[in-house]
Amino acid sequence: MQVIVHGGAGAASDEPEPRQATLDEAADAGASEDDPVDAVEAAVRVLEADPRFNAGTGGAVQSDGVIRTDAGVMTSGRNVSSAGRESGGAASDREAGAAASMPGVEAAVSVARAVMEETPHVLLNGVHAVDFAADVGIDVECDLWSEDTRERWNDLDDHPEGGPLEHLEWIRDKFGQADSEGRDQKDHDTVGAVACDGEQLAAATSTGGRWLALAGRVGDVPQIGSGFYAAPAGAASATGAGEDIAKTTLTRRAVRHLEDGLDAQAAADRAIAEFGELTGSSAGVIVLDGDGGFGEAFDAEEMQTARARTE
Repeated sequence: MQVIVHGGAGAASDEPEPRQATLDEAADAGASEDDPVDAVEAAVRVLEADPRFNAGTGGAVQSDGVIRTDAGVMTSGRNVSSAGRESGGAASDREAGAAASMPGVEAAVSVARAVMEETPHVLLNGVHAVDFAADVGIDVECDLWSEDTRERWNDLDDHPEGGPLEHLEWIRDKFGQADSEGRDQKDHDTVGAVACDGEQLAAATSTGGRWLALAGRVGDVPQIGSGFYAAPAGAASATGAGEDIAKTTLTRRAVRHLEDGLDAQAAADRAIAEFGELTGSSAGVIVLDGDGGFGEAFDAEEMQTARARTE
């Protein structure tokens, strides 16, 4: 099993060493599994439980003072041969699941997996996703606040009380036009993992969203081809400016470059170069192909990753 994990692309962290230790632990946890879906879930769960990352506990606070989590997971189907890459593989062989806008849920990646395996659907959101999570035995009463997020939220003494338009005015007052230039430095700390056992690939991505986003905002992470993607050619997980990642379908772009014959590192590099040219924003992506090739690229200040492999 080969696993690559990322802890988000963005500003340089104040705690790079403990974050790297957690990433190493996550990669090892994933590599110890026998199935790629088990691998990406196990890896991402380690990161969701660490408040140093913007996923699960420690997620970003939305404009109404609520932390909501999103995640997605996808498999390639069991065809990762060179011939499969050339043909692109059959979409019907792949499976995907996602869940979004879930308060009180740390294990967002586990909910996404349950959507994939237990329902005929691809995406559940909001209170109904939370109800579903509870039905399948996932804890939905987690305290997602970290000491840091509580302190920063409490420092804002003028929390909005009205409807969405009032919230937007408040956000713009805080961040100019509420765009990428004004976002909190942890906004890019979305986490993700890709894994391959030689027969199947899987990708998973999880996030706590965007600091002071409009309540109910859903970004790229639970959108197939944006925050995560898997196909016979390879698997990818992205992090960064969520709206722009969704508009450019960054992970689908990276895997398409694999399908066109690029190796994993070249595919990651080209996808990020194209993303920068199209958007002017920052992002990062990790890529793994069925032959064990891996790549990572980012145009932010930092993106910490870790890799582990077992025979």
